[in-house]
Amino acid sequence: MESVPEKKLFPPFLILLALALIWGTSFILIKQGLKVFAPEEVGALRVSAAAVILIPIALTKLKELNQAHYFRLFLAGLMGTFIPSFLFAFAQTRLSSSVAGILNTLSPLWTIIFGALFFQQRFKPIVIVGIVLSFGGAILLALSRSGGSISGINVFALLIVLACACYGMNLNWVKFRVPELGSLTITSVALALTGPFGIAYLLGFTDFTHKMSTHPEAWKALGFICLLALMSTAVATVLFNKLVKITTPLYASSVTYLMPIVSVMWGVLDGEELVFFHFLGMALILGGVYLANKKK
Repeated sequence: MESVPEKKLFPPFLILLALALIWGTSFILIKQGLKVFAPEEVGALRVSAAAVILIPIALTKLKELNQAHYFRLFLAGLMGTFIPSFLFAFAQTRLSSSVAGILNTLSPLWTIIFGALFFQQRFKPIVIVGIVLSFGGAILLALSRSGGSISGINVFALLIVLACACYGMNLNWVKFRVPELGSLTITSVALALTGPFGIAYLLGFTDFTHKMSTHPEAWKALGFICLLALMSTAVATVLFNKLVKITTPLYASSVTYLMPIVSVMWGVLDGEELVFFHFLGMALILGGVYLANKKK
């Protein structure tokens, strides 16, 4: 099928800036939610709330789908939202929101890797240099400690590397496997298909309802997660899929250039400590992403 052209109501760079602000703030919102809820509760809440918000829209979009779309959109929901929501929540139990935001800059590298492996996308030798440089920066971040020392690898950093791999695969999947669907259709139906699993897990296998009735800060934390679900999961995913449609997966994933600025700003305001090796790791990652994106 041919792609459905998306209306360019706003220039791509404005969408990019909006995404950087929204997603750069998501890490501090996760941190606030973790003050009350367990990481699996935060992940399930994020997915569940976003699904509840978008299911009414999804129901109006079902007429656009054929049978094959349901499986493809279910996978898009898993890779683009469901799995990363849990991975980020677990990772931030042992990582600051600033470092989580910095590590998220690996998404464009995974976009290139999966594009080359599975979607016949070509890349130049300089891209390999960029990939190696960026992953070196990620390893440095995983080894860095708040006291300024280097020690054993923090395996929780690898959870964000895995989440970025999910994002990179999903970018290519959305661009090349459902090009005929609009961004709002993709986002709303993907979350409608995966969201019920989050709701079932939250209500059946966690202490969510007990905490809501007993913990004094529960409603405040729930508000942060609902804001996370509305903006970072629902609204931002729609914007992101639109950006993928009107540009390229690589251009869209370059939002991660800007996100660390926002996430680090929120982290510093919240009292987080960043040391030299954190900045060096970020510089290596961004330098590698820059090289991988060079057109000449």
